[in-house]
Amino acid sequence: MLKVMIVDDEPYILQGLQFLIDWNSEGFEIDALMSNGKDALEYLSGHKIDLIISDIQMPVMNGLDLLEEINRQNLSEAKFILLTGYDEFSYVQRAIRNNCMDYILKPVSKEDLLDILRRVANLNKEKEKDRLSQRSMEDAFLATNLMSIIKGKFDDTNIDYVTNHLQLTGGIRFVDIEMVTETGSDEEDDYDLRMLQKQMFLACKEILKENASHFIFDVSYDKDNYDVGFIYCENMATRRDMTEREFFEMFIKKLEVLFPKPVRIMCGKTVQDVASLSKSYSSCIRISSIIGFHMQKNLYFYEEDIQFGQSGIVLCKSSLDEVISSIQSNNEEAIRKAVSELYEEMNSTGANSHVIDLNINYLLFQLIHLASEQDDNINQEEVIQYISEKSFEDSFKRGSRQHMERFAIEYAEYLSGLRKNVSRGILASIEAEIRDHYAENISLRNLGEKYFINSSYLGQIFRKKYKQSFKDYLTTYRINEAARQLVNTNKKINQIAADVGYKDCDYFIRKFIETIGCTPSKYRKTHAMSKE
Repeated sequence: MLKVMIVDDEPYILQGLQFLIDWNSEGFEIDALMSNGKDALEYLSGHKIDLIISDIQMPVMNGLDLLEEINRQNLSEAKFILLTGYDEFSYVQRAIRNNCMDYILKPVSKEDLLDILRRVANLNKEKEKDRLSQRSMEDAFLATNLMSIIKGKFDDTNIDYVTNHLQLTGGIRFVDIEMVTETGSDEEDDYDLRMLQKQMFLACKEILKENASHFIFDVSYDKDNYDVGFIYCENMATRRDMTEREFFEMFIKKLEVLFPKPVRIMCGKTVQDVASLSKSYSSCIRISSIIGFHMQKNLYFYEEDIQFGQSGIVLCKSSLDEVISSIQSNNEEAIRKAVSELYEEMNSTGANSHVIDLNINYLLFQLIHLASEQDDNINQEEVIQYISEKSFEDSFKRGSRQHMERFAIEYAEYLSGLRKNVSRGILASIEAEIRDHYAENISLRNLGEKYFINSSYLGQIFRKKYKQSFKDYLTTYRINEAARQLVNTNKKINQIAADVGYKDCDYFIRKFIETIGCTPSKYRKTHAMSKE
């Protein structure tokens, strides 16, 4: 509702204007009734008003003096309307010079008043649209500067802009807020997940309205990860008289109310200035790579869950090197033996969580380096994503030797695939599979099992060659086949949808529009006309 102030020294005018029209139905509410300009001026100093309707002739301070004083003090952005009689028309020029929007002749008619209100409402809508557009551009520019800093590619201009637009006090963390999805599922709809991601982003901003600009949409290195970045400052907790843990636990509880899916929050290490945010961001990636080797939870802190070098903790380097060597040679028997010896050595030190953390962290980062040695072109962040996917197992329990064995054996196969450079021949077979079975429920997981190749690596080499994911490639192939059938057959649209692998016709139409740019019906009609 737009707030209105009416200023007139005649009580019957004030009452008459209140009941002349239905203000609420026009989107307005009368917030204040004043009898002179001085009282109106005092009220404006503490209240936001959108429209002022004022008489000219009043005691203490008249309407024109009120208008001039508002402008002089820059007190309000409210639209100003004067009530005037015919004999006061000479005042109008002075009013217009002082940014008066318009005037209404007395006695006020319902039609004149409604006309004014609707013009004010339209102007306010345009103003709000411009404000939102400007805010959107500012938010996008802020996010661009933040992303440059987070990724470690920035200059003083980026630092200055972020420092001037964010409330950065004390220690700073990069925090990754991830929507937990079913890992490796090819059946999940990217469009729906993207909409959920936007919903999560808006929910985060709603929870911390005063720090809404600290959230960044879609920061992840992985296109299949639906997340929101958050620049946390320690004063966010201290001003609420909370610890950091209490702050994030509070945040998660509120997010659970506003957002339908589970989330996971990873708090990167604390840094002391915005220029070091890339280090905090990198520590979040490191947390992601070892999450599966910990008890599953919704809140992780770098210092608690991944930090190296706690006093009194022993690195079982000899046993770890044996595990790495057995993985490198892809010897399943040696892997099982080496993993068993590693856990025996860790158990001999007491096998507390810090011992497990330190040794597993060392192992995982050595394995990332090992993958890079096999293929110079491999993206280390993709390897990290592979490790994260493989470490999410419903059956996993903290410290599970069996899980470590299974992971090590699968990773050895992964490295073997890198060494063989299987991309030369396997992708031709994958193309043939799509041509022959595009309407069936095929996935990288199934194809990996059929051709005895790790599905995550298969996805990497597929994206490297085709510049898109397997899922996007399959969707495009299906939609192009549907387009061909639309032009060359008389089949109904729901039949074509089924023929190319879509059981849900509405979902098929949505994918067709995303890919082709129009509905199937319009495509058929347009191309049928072009053939005539």
